[in-house]
Amino acid sequence: MFAAVTVFMFVCLMTTAHADHHHHPCHTPNMTGLMNVMNFKGEIKALGAFTYDTTGHKLRFRSNESHPENTSLGLDLLVFFEEGIFYEIDSKNQSCEKKKLHCKLQPLDIPDDSKFHGTLNAGSASIEGEGVKVNVWRGKFSDGKGSYSMSATMGCLPVLTIYFSEATPLVISVMEVEMEIKDPDLLVVPSFCHGQPLEETPEGTVNSFLHEFV
Repeated sequence: MFAAVTVFMFVCLMTTAHADHHHHPCHTPNMTGLMNVMNFKGEIKALGAFTYDTTGHKLRFRSNESHPENTSLGLDLLVFFEEGIFYEIDSKNQSCEKKKLHCKLQPLDIPDDSKFHGTLNAGSASIEGEGVKVNVWRGKFSDGKGSYSMSATMGCLPVLTIYFSEATPLVISVMEVEMEIKDPDLLVVPSFCHGQPLEETPEGTVNSFLHEFV
């Protein structure tokens, strides 16, 4: 219910956003922070720490096993969007799975073909310190089977992304963001994964960062 209300309010706000079609998609900086993944029913699919390299197009996400509502316990992903592969890592058992990435849509970066929708103020624009100004971008999945709406601050820090898709209806929000890669080793393939063969993908299976949460 909470998620549905959140999505509804955000979509309503987007319809009143002031459009300026001279904008071009910005690209997010290197980041470290927390990511929350939720479905449209309000269920938290994962909550955990992320490290993102915007130049190398690399993302590490590790869900917080101690969170009582986290349904993706132990999820540890290392994604190489440029190379089109990702690893599911099990540090406890020193094992991993290497898989082909079928969808290279990056959850923390605004795609180059996104369309600028408008600018809005979350909170209050008239009370100092009580509002955040964001740009809203929209686009479609490369396979045409879904769309997305992303909001980012004036400095291009992502705030909220909504994925409208039958396969991956998700809301991703980020918080506690710092514009640096605190631990570069998190974006390096662990030694116990070296030499791991690429797994064959079963027919009908789609591998992507988003599909890990559904």
